Amino acid sequence: MTTTKPTGIGKLFVAVCLIEGLTWTGLLIGMFLKYTTETTDLGVRFFGPVHGGAFMVYVVVTVLAALRLRWPWWATLIALVAAVPPLVTIPLEIWFKKRGMLTEAPAVR
Repeated sequence: MTTTKPTGIGKLFVAVCLIEGLTWTGLLIGMFLKYTTETTDLGVRFFGPVHGGAFMVYVVVTVLAALRLRWPWWATLIALVAAVPPLVTIPLEIWFKKRGMLTEAPAVR
């Protein structure tokens, strides 16, 4: 495994993974407050739409990154499925970074 710094769309993918994970966290806390403690639904009202938008951006950026960085089909599928369970995009991004999948190959001259 080679750990490399993400470049270009890889950096964008890292940022979107983090945002998607943070909005998931906010939504989970909001759902806890709404359904368990029954104190407020503000977290769900705020983080529901924010997370929905982050999810959609994640899907688009994942497809663009897969095409630009030439991911194999299985990596693209794992990346798309990783957005469904809470907080899986963050370890996925770390794993992809360790595998060198977030760096564009240098142009051949």
